[in-house]
Amino acid sequence: MTGNWQAVGDMNGVATALERGKALIAGASSLTELRAVEAEAFGKRSGLSAITATLRDLEPDERRLLGQSLQQARAELEQLYDRRRAVLAAEEAARQAGSERLDLSEAAGLFTTGHGPLAERMSAPIARGHAHLVSQVRDELEDIFVSMGFEVAEGPEVEDDWHNFEALNMPPHHPARGMFDTFYLKAGEPESVLLRTHTSPVQVRLMESQPPPIYAVVPGRCYRRDTPDARHLPVFHQVEALVVDEGISMGDLAGVLETFTGAFFGPGRHARLRPSFFPFTEPSAEFDVTCWVCGGTGCRTCSGSGWVELGGCGMVDPAVFHAVGIDAERYTGFAWGFGIDRLAAARTGLADLRDLVDNDIRFLSQF
Repeated sequence: MTGNWQAVGDMNGVATALERGKALIAGASSLTELRAVEAEAFGKRSGLSAITATLRDLEPDERRLLGQSLQQARAELEQLYDRRRAVLAAEEAARQAGSERLDLSEAAGLFTTGHGPLAERMSAPIARGHAHLVSQVRDELEDIFVSMGFEVAEGPEVEDDWHNFEALNMPPHHPARGMFDTFYLKAGEPESVLLRTHTSPVQVRLMESQPPPIYAVVPGRCYRRDTPDARHLPVFHQVEALVVDEGISMGDLAGVLETFTGAFFGPGRHARLRPSFFPFTEPSAEFDVTCWVCGGTGCRTCSGSGWVELGGCGMVDPAVFHAVGIDAERYTGFAWGFGIDRLAAARTGLADLRDLVDNDIRFLSQF
């Protein structure tokens, strides 16, 4: 920390909140206790969150300095949290391994002597496996965006309400929350801890932990209380992107999507934007791509339009920047997201997403 950071932090209570967060993290003796203190250490109920709410009342220079100090404090606490989680996870794994240790001496003897069913199974040819279709598509997407200058970011699948909803301009009782049928966990206050409904919370954590410029893609697993059918799964995969820098516009967003469409679907495929609404972007748009079945001439897959909807996008709403302490007067940005499972289905002509999770080796071996 620099002297300026300490001065601003002490004046606004950041240093006090930082020390309290450190104490809470260090005092956790199990993963359960550690997860329970996350919100109070640097999450929704932390002193840092309370200080963040005061940014709107400051002058621009004071807001910038305080925002930087808040980001640095959160980043330090998140690093301490990750290190403590790794230590506790290793301790619990060691305890579990000791309690579940098996005596395999008898089975080993059967194999080394060449007798018994174990030896017969071990001598049979073993089929070589490969990555799942969804994993293959995810790897390809990461390669495409890394080649365009993006970094790959990941975050926790168990989230708090602030990162998953409130920081994304969806306070309690906001109508947009009806878009998400959420799995809440019995941890902390009621409906405060959940399985993330999208990978957007990672975008929030990125903006909290580092100053702009930010160019990142966020792939990962998400959860919603959807009934499995041909187009929906309760556990699915998304990839989102976040760009925050000076002078970013909708033209930059359109250019990135056009470049991605050609790289993933092949030459002659294009992207278009249609006005829409999302609470965390303004303006917002749905983006479509040229139908991969008919090439844009019109067919049953695209309902004769020549276009297939792929995901949502838009310019980051200034309210989101305000929530994470980024100066919306100086920076702009865009974000978008779509389903990796649906991309895998589109590329292979898969009619039912449930085939991806049925674990039928006859299906999986085709890809």
